[in-house]
Amino acid sequence: MKSGLTFILLLFGSTSFLFGSRFEYTSLARLAYEKAISLQFSEAKSLLYQIKEHDPDNLITYHIENYIDCLTLFITEDKEAFQKMKARKKERLEKVALGNPNSPYYLYVQADIRLQWALVRLKFEEYLGAFTDVSKAHKLLQKNEKAFPGFLPNKKDLGLLHALVGTIPDSYKWGVKLLSGLTGTIAQGKAEMEQVLGFARYNEFLFEEETLVIYSLLLLHLANQPEEAWTVLKGRLNPKHNLLHCFVMGNIAMRTGRNDEAIRLLSNRPKGTSYFPFPFTDYMLGISKLRKLSPDADQYLLKFLSSYEGENFIKDTYQKLAWYSLIQGNTKNYQNYMKSCISKGKALTGDDISALNEAKESYIPTPNLIRARLLFDGGYYQKAFLDIEKINYQNLNEEKEKLEYLYRRGRILDGLKKYNSAIFYYNLTIQRGREQPYYFACNAALKAGLIYENQRLKEKAKEYYHQCLSMRPKEHQNSLHHQAKAGLGRIR
Repeated sequence: MKSGLTFILLLFGSTSFLFGSRFEYTSLARLAYEKAISLQFSEAKSLLYQIKEHDPDNLITYHIENYIDCLTLFITEDKEAFQKMKARKKERLEKVALGNPNSPYYLYVQADIRLQWALVRLKFEEYLGAFTDVSKAHKLLQKNEKAFPGFLPNKKDLGLLHALVGTIPDSYKWGVKLLSGLTGTIAQGKAEMEQVLGFARYNEFLFEEETLVIYSLLLLHLANQPEEAWTVLKGRLNPKHNLLHCFVMGNIAMRTGRNDEAIRLLSNRPKGTSYFPFPFTDYMLGISKLRKLSPDADQYLLKFLSSYEGENFIKDTYQKLAWYSLIQGNTKNYQNYMKSCISKGKALTGDDISALNEAKESYIPTPNLIRARLLFDGGYYQKAFLDIEKINYQNLNEEKEKLEYLYRRGRILDGLKKYNSAIFYYNLTIQRGREQPYYFACNAALKAGLIYENQRLKEKAKEYYHQCLSMRPKEHQNSLHHQAKAGLGRIR
C-alpha cells in the first residue's frame, strides 16, 4: 500500500518524473551559451558534452546546439552543411517536445529554434520554409505569452517579429500571407525590446547581450536611429573577447561613419584556435581600409578570398580589388579583377549584383568618382567633397557616370549636413534616373525621405518614400524598398 501511494505521489506530484526532462540554464549551460555566442564553438561543445553526460535530462542543451549550427551556417554559407544540419532541427524539436510543458522554456525553445532556422533559410533562399518557420514560431510565442506573460525571452523574439513584419518588401507579399495573425510596428517591437533591456539593466538576464545586438540592429536598419544604435552598444559588449560582438560593433561602426573605429575594432578582434574561423571579418577590415584609401587594403581582401568558401561577396570583393587597383593607377589590374568578378562567385546579394553589372560595362570608371564614393562610405565627407570637386561633369562621357556624379554629390552634401543642396541633387538624380536600371534614383528618393522625416516634414517624407517604392532598379531593390516601408511605418 505504501509503495503504491509513493508511485501515485511521484506520478502526479513531480513534473520531471511525468515528463522525463526539464529546461534549465544551469551555471554550466550558461557558460556553454556564452561560449557559443562568442563563436568559441569547440569549448561550447565540450561543455555541452559534460552536461549531457552528467545532466542528461536537461533539454536546454538542444537550444545551445542550435545556436552553434545556425551561427556556423551564417558564417560559412556552406550549402552541403546546410542540408545536413537541417535534419538536426527536426530531431531537436522532437526531443524538446518531450520536455516539461509547464516550463516557460518549453514553447520558447521550440519557437526560438524555428526563428533561428527561419533566418538561416532566408540566407539559403528557402523562402517558403523560412516564412513557414516564422509563422509557427509566432504562434508558439503567442501561446507562451498567454501562459507566462512575464517571461522576458519571449518578448525578445516577439519584439523582433513585430518590428519586422510591417517592413517586408512587396516582392515577398506571398510570404506575408503565411503569417496570418502576425501584425506589428517598429514602435511596438522597439518598445518590447526596451522593456526587456530595462529589466536587464538592474537584474540578471542571460540574453541581455543578445537582445542588445538585436535592438541596435533594429535602431540602425528600421528605426532611423544610427547614432543610438552605436550608443546602446558602446561599453556594453566585449569585442576584445567575443568575436561575434566585434563583428556587430565593427558592422555598425562601418555603417555610421566611424571607419577609424571599425579599423581599430577589426584589427584587434579576438583570434586564435579557440574561435571559429570568420573570414568575413577580413573582408570588413579590407573594405574599411579601402574606404580610408590605405595602401594595405588589398591584403585583407585577398586573405578573405583565400579562406572563404561561400558564394556571396566574391564578386563584390573582386570589384573592390579592381577599385583599389584603379585608384593606385593600375588599370590593367582593374581589368583583370573585373574579369574575375564576372567569372567567380554568385550574383545573389545587392552588392554582388552591382559588382557584376559594373564588370560588364565597357568603360573604366573615373578614379576620382571611385575615391569620392569610398571616402564618403567611410564617413570622410570633407575629403570626399574635395575629390568630387575635381571632376568636371561635362567631361564625363558615360550616362551612368553622369547620373552617379549627381547622386554622389547629393550623398556627400547630405553627409556634410547641407540638406537643401543635397535635396537639389537628389531631385536631379530622381528626374534623370527614374527609368534607369541603376539604384541611384531609388536611393536618392529614400535619402530625401529620411532628410524630411528628420525635419519632421511627414508629408514630404511620405512623398519621397512612395517615390522610392515606385521605382524598380535592378540593384538593391528589396533592401531599398524595405527601408522605405520602414520609413512609412515610422511616420504613420
